[in-house]
Order: sequence, then structure tokens, then C-alpha cells
Amino acid sequence: MRAGWCGFALGVIGLQRQAALPGWGGWLTLVVLGAAAVVVAVWGLRGDAAVGGAYTTSESASGPLASRWRTRNFRLGSRPGKFAGWSAVWCAAICAGFAYAAVRAEMRLAVSLPPAWEGRDIDVVGSIKGLPSRDEKGARFLFEVEKADAPVAAFPRVLQLSWIADDAPAPSLEPGDRWRLTVRLKRPHGNGNFGVRDAEATLLARNVRATGYVSAPAHASRLPGQARGIRVTVDRWRAALRARIDAVLADAPHRGIVVALAIGAQDEVSAADWLLMRRTGTSHLVAISGLHIGFVAGLAAWFAGAVWRRSGWIGRDWPLRLPAQIVSVTGGAAFAALHAALAGFNVPAQRALWMAGVVALAFVCGRNLARSTVLAWALGLVLLIDPWAVVSAGFWLSFCAVAAILFALSGRLSVRRDSDRRDDSSPVDAHARSRFAALRAALGRRIVAFCDRLRSATHVQIAVTVALAPLTVDWFSQIPLVGPLANGFAIPWVSLLVTPAVLAGVALPAPVDALALHAAHTLLDLLGAFLHLVSGPPWTLWWLPQPDAWTLAAAALGVFWLLAPDGWPLRWAAPLTWLPLLIPTPPGPPPGSFRLTALDVGQGTSVLIETAHHTLLFDTGPGPESTHAGERVVVPFLQAHGVRSLDTLIVSHADSDHSGGAPAVLEAIHVDQMVAALAPANALWSNATQHGAQTLPCAAGQRWQWDGVEFSMLWPDAGPLRGKPNEHGCVLRVSTQPAMVSEPGRPIQTTRPRIAALLTADIEAPTERVLLARDRGALRAQVLVVPHHGSKTSSTEPFLDSIEPLIALFQVGYRNRFHHPNAGVFERYSARHIELARSDSDGAVRVDVSPGHAVQGQGGSEANGAVLTLERYRDTQRRYWMDR
Repeated sequence: MRAGWCGFALGVIGLQRQAALPGWGGWLTLVVLGAAAVVVAVWGLRGDAAVGGAYTTSESASGPLASRWRTRNFRLGSRPGKFAGWSAVWCAAICAGFAYAAVRAEMRLAVSLPPAWEGRDIDVVGSIKGLPSRDEKGARFLFEVEKADAPVAAFPRVLQLSWIADDAPAPSLEPGDRWRLTVRLKRPHGNGNFGVRDAEATLLARNVRATGYVSAPAHASRLPGQARGIRVTVDRWRAALRARIDAVLADAPHRGIVVALAIGAQDEVSAADWLLMRRTGTSHLVAISGLHIGFVAGLAAWFAGAVWRRSGWIGRDWPLRLPAQIVSVTGGAAFAALHAALAGFNVPAQRALWMAGVVALAFVCGRNLARSTVLAWALGLVLLIDPWAVVSAGFWLSFCAVAAILFALSGRLSVRRDSDRRDDSSPVDAHARSRFAALRAALGRRIVAFCDRLRSATHVQIAVTVALAPLTVDWFSQIPLVGPLANGFAIPWVSLLVTPAVLAGVALPAPVDALALHAAHTLLDLLGAFLHLVSGPPWTLWWLPQPDAWTLAAAALGVFWLLAPDGWPLRWAAPLTWLPLLIPTPPGPPPGSFRLTALDVGQGTSVLIETAHHTLLFDTGPGPESTHAGERVVVPFLQAHGVRSLDTLIVSHADSDHSGGAPAVLEAIHVDQMVAALAPANALWSNATQHGAQTLPCAAGQRWQWDGVEFSMLWPDAGPLRGKPNEHGCVLRVSTQPAMVSEPGRPIQTTRPRIAALLTADIEAPTERVLLARDRGALRAQVLVVPHHGSKTSSTEPFLDSIEPLIALFQVGYRNRFHHPNAGVFERYSARHIELARSDSDGAVRVDVSPGHAVQGQGGSEANGAVLTLERYRDTQRRYWMDR
């Protein structure tokens, strides 16, 4: 079963990496391959039961170790067909997992909002699903549709909606409440950026096939009755618990962590707490994790068994009817299910629940399963229920952590000391030794046992840290170096003190619950002080770029090699496989070239310019006032790309879709210099200064060179800023330097023209005319970041004729309310046969400018002897759910 479930998981993971779902040819290949694998497996594994029985018989004659050794030799080499049989089992299981996930995906994607109904008002009737989240802007919630006033054959079952609090606050929204709402929807769409996790995959995993907002709050009406079902009952219970905690702790700084530990809802955890826990590698303790569920299940099992064994105190003989061990195991599994329900059945909670359930069922049936078999069953059950669990970090971190613990502890024997074998209660020993000597010996044994447990716990902690380090780099681009120390204190502190206090606050009635909840918060205060202490120095957090597949595979091999049992050959060489991960190659282009990446930040602008040894960020996208793109997209992209320091941050003007993300960038990334066209009173000036950045107003005539690439500012003029922000936005030109090259077959040298990119912020037609009047030649560029997102107030024909771009990049939000780009302006670019890219349909776009002569490759275009390579995120990183 282990091979079957692990192969099934590989098949599911493989499907989630596909650019498209299999067609009829793919299905035919899958069926034929799977059927052939089943035939080979049956042939290769025939007779195993009989052979196994023969070896079991010989065990009594030759001893268990000899039998185990002969069985292992038989498995490895005595019959070649067996190797083929087990290989076929893996192949058949992979095909089954791939096919199962594909069928589930086809069924889920079949229910989608038609494009024709995007942006239209639709009346829907349904109920609130799950726990709504609230902030100062309103409420966000899932809505389960019962009926929709739209002639759509398969209307989405689950919607993700926002109730925007403009004139009046959002009403109280409780799980299971039924409402009639007028909503405006769009198809599920997420920002697509290199190295940043895909939000569309998360929406698909939650079965959200349309997102939108309540377009007519005044006409919303609460309907009588409530939705029914166990899920609704659990959600209402969770909502009531959250309300109790909010009432007791009010504005306490760690209230969000208490809520997360009680019901698994993490939306109220403060940004400061998240930052501290990420820096120390303790983020896993915020949720109801498998560790917490295992601890609570063990406590419940002990309590149930203790009560059952003492039933004689009340005149009952329950243990004679049903063994206390069965009651204990069953009670622990039942309480694990209850606790997992509180967590909302997240992936780590599911993993712990299924492991507890499999162990309980095996014990009741009289079976003794290997721990790896229990983990394999949990893996298969999680993916059977939710094939999209593999797109979440919790899946990988949870299962890999448990697998690392089991593997690290395998093959290590616990040897009992001679002193432990002696029976200290012997009358001879009792008379032969003094009482003091007996106490000293007992104390020594306790100290030795404690040291053994401490050594084992340390070994497990190091194993988990080593095993999860590559995954932490892949998901979060960091390795907390103080992780083992922080977790060594935080795990027992949270598991043995904080979690029981939170559970006591949940279980006890008012007003006693307040004492337990306040005690839990006090314990979290102490934990926070310790984590602040150990995470103070900058070296405690090691930032690394996101690894590619080969680097990650090499690091995983090193983990397996390093954690192997004692006696594994050349274990000292295992860290060598980590060198590509820990010492990555510089990501910059070669000298004399530059790379431009236009990020997909929705309706806004953010462009990264890289040379061989320098980086410049032009604008930062929207901030908290809109989509949090600076914190949610720009900072993760920079960290995944290995950018820990910006030589220059340019904030083109004060509009929030260009400057809103700047505080998040300044907080997370070191900035040497900020150049901006902002009013003197703008808070970003002081914010940049506080973070150690030099500040400089943006002004025409500024020039500098990095690594053979020239940067020149064309607008605005020096002096006080005039007019609205769009009129004084920074205009930056980035160009390669002219070079003398020898043409093949020609004895003389010729000068190669500059290859340039022009970043124009939100300038409009009047500014374009001023720039044209000054110097048309200075505007010529092969790559153009389109002015003002393609607004009808910009991109005039003379301006485009002077630039003569080969590539034009539109940074626009999906179905944005400004209707950018304007249809007429977009046609103006198309008529000039310019290569066009749009962030709403293409995601992030990367342009590599190589000034040297090279052979033109796919996706590249030649300009004046240079090669411009254009890469669209949704082409190279495409997944089957995109645009479906």
C-alpha cells in the first residue's frame, strides 16, 4: 500500500504541473499504460504470498534476523520479475493518480462563469460559507449559491465576494445565513509573476469559480431560515468562539494568534506577529497544526482510558466488556476529528487526523502498521479528498516534516544500559547499599534518561530543520538560521502551555474562560519577547533566491543522504549537494546588457531593471489602499529573484497605483537611494530616510551608468512640481552604450546604435508634446512601457512615430474599472505591427536586451544587431486552470 499511495500522490502532483488537461490521445495513452502496468504487476508479484509464508516458517528455525535478511535478499535480487512487478505497481499508481486528478479537474472547470456575464449585475440567492473576514474596508466571504438570475447552464456554486463599506458598514454576516444579493462578478483571475505563487490555483482548490463584490448593498436582503448541515454547524460554532475571544481580548496584540490556535482562522494575526514568526521559522505554530492535534489526541486518549479503567468507582465493569486500550485509541481519534474541525480541516490537520484514524482502526482490528504505512495512508486520503492540496505550502511542509522524522529515526537502535537492567528492589541490593547511594543511583538514571530524551529531541529538531530548509527556500526564499533554537523553545512552549490554555478558554464557561485566554496571551507575550531576542541580529535570517527544479532535486538528495541511518557511506559529502542552493549563481544579465521585467500588479506599475551587478525598481504597484500588491507581489518577487538590495528605487509620482507599495518595499528590501517626483510633504520621503535610503527629487538631465548600461531621466524638469501628479511623472530611458564592432567580411569598424527601453509612468498628451519638441531622437526606444496604462489621454501618434518601438508593454488590471487599455489606443499600437504584451492576459513580461550579435531564437526579435528576447509568464509557466 505504501508504493500504491506514494505513486498515486506522484500522479496527482504531476497533473497539477500540466499546461493543459489530457485530450483523447492523452487519455488513450494513460489507459493503455495503466493497463499494461497492472498486467506486469500481477505477473511480477505472483506467488509472493506463498514465498512469504515459507520464510515465515523458517524464521522459527533460524531466528528472526536471519529470516529478515533472507527475505530482504530475496526482494532485492533473487527474482528479476519482482523488481519489474514493483516498478509496474508504481507506474499503475501514478497513472491512477494522474487520471483521478484530471477527472476531478474536468468536473470542477466545467462549472465556470461565462465571459459574457463578467461585469454584469446578477441576482443570487444563497448562504454564507465558512468564516467571513472583516477589516476597515468591509467584509470578505464565500457565498454558496442556491439560485442565480442568469441563463447559465452551470453557474458557479461558490463565489468569493467583497462587501465594500463605502457609505455604511457591512452588516453582520454569520455562517449559514441566507441572503439575496445583487453581485457583479468576473472569472477567477490571479496575478501571474515569476517566482510568486499563483492565486488562481488557490481559488481553484477552494472551488471558487467566480469572484466579485456586492454591487447593490442597499438592495441586499437577509432571508428567513439557515443553511443546514454538519459543516454549517461547525462553522457557526467556530464563529461563536471567535466572537468570545474577540470580546475577551479586544485589542490585545496577540489576539489573532489566540484565535488561530483556537479555530484555525489566521486572518486576524497581526503583520508584526507574522513578520516575527517568519524570521524565526515558527509560523507553523500559528495554526492548529498536526503537532497540536497529535498532542490533544494523546491527551484525550489518556483521559478516556483513565476514566474507562476506573469505571469500578461508580459500580460499573466497563473494561470487562470493552478493553480500555480500544476506548483510549478511539477516543483520541474522535477528539482529533473534533479538533481538526475547529481548524477548518486544513492540510496539516487532515494529515494528523487521518494518521490518528488509521492507527485507531488498525489497533481495533488487531493490526500493527509501520509508521511509514500510516503516513502513506494519510497522504493518499488527503489527495483523494483534495487533489489541489499540493499547491499549498502546508501540504509539503507537513508531510515532509513527518517523513523526515520517521526517516531520521529509522535504523537507530535504543540500547538499554546494564544499570537499567538491574532490579533495584532486590532485597540483597537494598541491604547492600545505603539509602543515599540508592537515591544517587536513581537520580543518575533519571538524568541519563533526560539527556537521552533531550538528545533525541535535538536530533529530531535538526532533522526537521535540515529537511525543510530546501522547501523553505522554494516557498519563502529564506532560511531562518535561528529556527532550531527558536523552535526548540517555541514548540514545547506552545504545545504544553499555550495550546492547553487556549483549549481551556474554549471549553470553560464565562467568566472563567477569560482567565484562561488572558493566561494564553501572557504566555504568547513571553514567547514574543524570546523570539525578538534571538532574531535581533540581521544574520539570523538567510535570504536566498528561489531555486530551479534541478537545484531543488539536488538539495533533496542531500537531505536524504544526510539523514540516512548510521553507516551510510560518504555522509560527509552530503552537504556538497546543497552548494547550488546555498551559493546560487548571480541572476543578472552579462555586462553591457540589461533585463526589464514588467510585473503583473493588477492596475498599476512596477518594473524591475537589472544590469550585471545593479538593480533598479521603477514604481511599486498599489498598496494597502487597494490590492496590497507591493506586499503581496513586488516584495515576494524581489525576494524570490534574489534581490536583497535595490541600488535605486524610483517612485514616478504620487498616484497610489504607482507609489502605494513603496512602504512595503522599504520595509522588506534595503534601498540605497530613492528618486521620486513627490511633494515635499509626502510621507514617503521620511519613510525612506528612516530606512537608511538617500533621497533625491526626480529631474530631467540626471544620468548615470551601471555595467555598460546608461540611465537618463527625461522628465520632469527640475524645480517645484506643477500640475496634477500625471503631469510630472518620471520618464526614464535605459539604453546600452554604442559600441565599435567589426562586421564580418569588412575591414573597417562600424558603430552599433543604442538599444533602449522607455518607461513613461502616467504622462499624457501635453507632456508627450513637450518631450517631442525637445529631442525626438532621445525618445527612440525598442521597448516601451506604455504611458498611463494605454489611456485615451496618452500614446499620441506623433509620440509613437518618434519612439518606433518593437515591443510595447501594457500594465493593466484584469477587467479594471478604468477600461484600460482604451480600444482605440490599443488598435493604434496594433496597426504599427508592434509586439504587444498585456499583464492582464500575459502576466509578468520579461525582456532581455543583448546588444551583441547572436542567432535569433524563438521568442526573440533582432533590432540593429541586438536580440530582444520576450518571455510571457502565462506562456512559459502555463497551467491548465489559467483562462478556464
